[in-house]
Amino acid sequence: MSSKGTEILNSFISAPELKLNSETYPFLNFSFYKEEIAESEFIFPKNSIIGLQAEGCFEAFLKNSKHYRLLASNLQIQGEKGTIGELDYIVQNQATDEVVHIELSCKFYLYDNKITTSEESKWIGPNRKDSLYDKLEKLKSKQFPLIRASETIETLEGLNIDVPSTQQLCLKAFLFVPKEINLNSFSKVYQDCIVGYWMRQKDFIQEDQDALFAIPTKKEWLLPISQITSWISYNELNIEIKRNLKNKKSPLIYRKKRKKTERFFVVWW
Repeated sequence: MSSKGTEILNSFISAPELKLNSETYPFLNFSFYKEEIAESEFIFPKNSIIGLQAEGCFEAFLKNSKHYRLLASNLQIQGEKGTIGELDYIVQNQATDEVVHIELSCKFYLYDNKITTSEESKWIGPNRKDSLYDKLEKLKSKQFPLIRASETIETLEGLNIDVPSTQQLCLKAFLFVPKEINLNSFSKVYQDCIVGYWMRQKDFIQEDQDALFAIPTKKEWLLPISQITSWISYNELNIEIKRNLKNKKSPLIYRKKRKKTERFFVVWW
C-alpha cells in the first residue's frame, strides 16, 4: 500500500476548486462530497505533465469513490476525418443513478489587475501563455457542446452508456495574487482558491533571508509540501531565480520558517 500515493490523492481531493456559476459561464460544479481515501494503490505519475497528473489523481478518486461509478474516461470521439474531441469522464451517481459528463481542469493562475478586458482574463498562467478566460471559453464553445454531437451519441450507444443528462466542471485552481493586494477585493469564489502571492525580482530581495526555500519543478507542483525534501538557502535560491527569469520562466517558490510555510511565484514579466 502506498502511503505517499494516498497522501497525494487526498491532497488533490482537498485542493481548492473554482466554483463559477454565472450567466456567462453557467457551469454546474462537480462535488467530491468531502470524501477522503483511507487506503489506495494509487501511484502518482510523477514524470507526467500537470494535466496528466491531475487526470491520474481524479480517475483514482473516482475508482475509490463511494458516490460515483466510473463508466468511461478520456473518451475519444471520432468523426469522418479523425478525432473531433474528447470527453474527460462519464460517471454514474450511485445515489441517483444519474449519468454525468465531467470535464476536469487543473490550473495555476496569477492575477494581473492591469488587464482590463474581463475578470476572467486577469487570471493568467505564470508565463502568460494562457488564462482563465481562454479555458472557460473553450469549455463553453467546444468541450461541453461535444456531448450533443451525433458522433458522441453513437460512441456512447456503442459502449452501452446512456447519454449524460448533466454536465459538470471540476476546476482545481491554485490562485496567486500580488502581495500588496487586499484579498477582500475578490469575490468569495476566488478567495477560496487563493493559495499564495506573486512578486517581481526587485521585491524578492526583501524576503526573509534566514528562512529555508524550495523551488519545486513543475512536475512537483501538485505534491503536498510535506513531500518536498530539497530545501536551500536564500543565496542558493537567488541564483536559481535569476537563471529561471533569464529564460522567461516564473518559478514557484516555497518558504519555510519554523512551522510556517508559504508559497509564491517570482515572475519575469
